[in-house]
Amino acid sequence: MQKSRLTTIFLIVFIDLLGFSLILPLVPYYAGEFGASPTVAGLLIASYAAAQLVGSPILGRLSDRYGRRPVLLTSIFGTFLGFLLLGLAVPLGIWLTRLIPAGLSGQDMVAVENNVILGLLFASRILDGLTGGNISVAHAYIADVTDETNRARGMGLVGAAFGLGFILGPAIGGTLSMWGYAVPAFAAAGLSALNLIAVFIWLPESLTAARRAELAKHPRPRFNLQALRQSLGRPRVGPLLHTRFFFGLAFAMLETIFPLYAEYRLGLNEQLTSYVLVYVGLLVVLVQGVAIRWLTARYSENQLILAAVILMVPSLLAWAFAPNLALLLIVLAPLALAGGTLNTVLKSALSKSVSPEEVGGTLGLSASLESSTRVIAPSLGGALLHRLGPAAPGLFGAIIMAWLVSFVWRRLMTTPDPPLPGRGSEPRPAGPAKAGF
Repeated sequence: MQKSRLTTIFLIVFIDLLGFSLILPLVPYYAGEFGASPTVAGLLIASYAAAQLVGSPILGRLSDRYGRRPVLLTSIFGTFLGFLLLGLAVPLGIWLTRLIPAGLSGQDMVAVENNVILGLLFASRILDGLTGGNISVAHAYIADVTDETNRARGMGLVGAAFGLGFILGPAIGGTLSMWGYAVPAFAAAGLSALNLIAVFIWLPESLTAARRAELAKHPRPRFNLQALRQSLGRPRVGPLLHTRFFFGLAFAMLETIFPLYAEYRLGLNEQLTSYVLVYVGLLVVLVQGVAIRWLTARYSENQLILAAVILMVPSLLAWAFAPNLALLLIVLAPLALAGGTLNTVLKSALSKSVSPEEVGGTLGLSASLESSTRVIAPSLGGALLHRLGPAAPGLFGAIIMAWLVSFVWRRLMTTPDPPLPGRGSEPRPAGPAKAGF
């Protein structure tokens, strides 16, 4: 029974991420069809992350109270509606524009029509973001049905489904986009519908009434400024969280602005951009699945963090000024190596730097900081690209990482790695915590 549940969760996460990554690289091109500037396209990308930042904690608490299955069903249904609205944005926008009283000139009518369609695109991404907490609820489901001996394997299945979906999705979406941007959106809606059916038929509830009552007594820790300020003031956790945020900001700018960069700097169409993202996904899987084992066996976490931060600086500069696709593909290899290493090692270092009962809350703070970068990065990156040119996001990221090299050297390299996992946790500071750069 447990094996069948884990298999079902794997398929649910895989289908969910496949649908999401189908349309991910196409959204800026879709918006550009209706006059969206790079700034507006960046805000459109950010709207999903902002809505998810609000919606995911709410869905998590609702799943603790009412069970995982009903929240998964609600979440997937919201994703289905979001993709459906994305596919229907053009005909629905044209119909809504026709309801406006006559009197506008032809050119004004086209401008209004484009604005209405763009509004529907924003609505579709916000709806999907608010209800798109599938992954966090899936993690909670696995925690319910596994014990300490096999939980890592269950979480690994989610990671594998996540990676596989992100590799296949852009390739399929790029191919489908040859028949119009609505086609990948409808395909993603169809995958969400299949997901909804799979959960309804095959996935039983994992949370017993007794467990719900226990969770009600110990609610999930909230992400608030006081908890963040206290964590930032701790001698090892603080520098790690700072590194998580500023690295996340630079790397999220690369991830989210890449389709706009590919279009404006290299003139790549949506198909080529999607295939480049598939290449990046394969590189990241190789780093996290193969290279990271070799690296962590030979170097300390502090050494790997510093080396990866240093590597990011010239790599982001090279990305900013890459003159052609061939050189870009070469540049993306060290970027994937540095990014994959930092993503993995920072989580491991944070989990070893606190007592066992603090691990969940600390990783939750880290995840919230990472989510916030996915709101800031596309908004800022789109504006930089629009105002200063396609090299600006990469140049900005390189400047951030150059500062981070100095910060990591001064603040992180002075605190040794914990001697063993689960030991050597740092004490809480006695006085009020102060965050410092």
